[in-house]
Amino acid sequence: MGRIYTLVNQKGGVGKTTTVINLGAYLAYYGQRVLLVDLDPQANATSCLGVDKQTVRGGTYESLIGNSTAAKHILHNPRLKLSLLPASPALAGAEVELVGELARESFLKNALLPLHERYDYILIDCPPSLGLLTLNGIIAAQNGVIIPVQCEYLPLEGLSQLNLTLDRVRKAIFAQLTVRGVLLTMFDGRTNLSQDVVKEVRQHFRDLVFEAVIPRTVRLAEAPSYGQPISVYAPTSPGAEAYATLAREILIGDGLQIPVIESS
Repeated sequence: MGRIYTLVNQKGGVGKTTTVINLGAYLAYYGQRVLLVDLDPQANATSCLGVDKQTVRGGTYESLIGNSTAAKHILHNPRLKLSLLPASPALAGAEVELVGELARESFLKNALLPLHERYDYILIDCPPSLGLLTLNGIIAAQNGVIIPVQCEYLPLEGLSQLNLTLDRVRKAIFAQLTVRGVLLTMFDGRTNLSQDVVKEVRQHFRDLVFEAVIPRTVRLAEAPSYGQPISVYAPTSPGAEAYATLAREILIGDGLQIPVIESS
């Protein structure tokens, strides 16, 4: 059965979508069958893979509200060996439509159930909020949530609020909810602030913090505009090396072997 991780943080601009795209690309590079689920109405993960969100005729929205199965709307990129359940602007109305439904927090979990055997990894990209869509993403995270934290003061401050939310979810709905790891992103080694944030996060979360640290680089910022993950756009860049390291760290932590990739 595949592993499902949800990337969550109510703060925007901390690297959730960047991580979903690039972690997914490297997991696929290492031979894993990977599905990315775009749960954000802004559809940034969809756009980052070169898909025009305005042309999406079915995706996460239709899967959530039960109009059709998720499998029907999956797009596959054979070059990247990566699959995507895209988002469209229609997803913005999903929270309103689900409000009156029973077990509304489990709709995404149920929609993804038929896909568990098809993929080794399912990565869910949540919107920058703690609303019903994000709650669906958290409940679907059967193997834990991954929390990207930007190496700056305000994102660090918001981490406490997110932890309180996760505790409430555990107590009320999903007692088995775990944190798979905290990922430090947008690290700038030239600043004391970045170094201080790394130190504080590692002291507080200890073994939950990934060893991989994602640097702030121009290449990572540029790649989405070309519809490519960093593994394709700039495979020898520091950002690419960091995400490759993260992918290996997750594979090893999940008890999987890392295949030897022949250089072309």
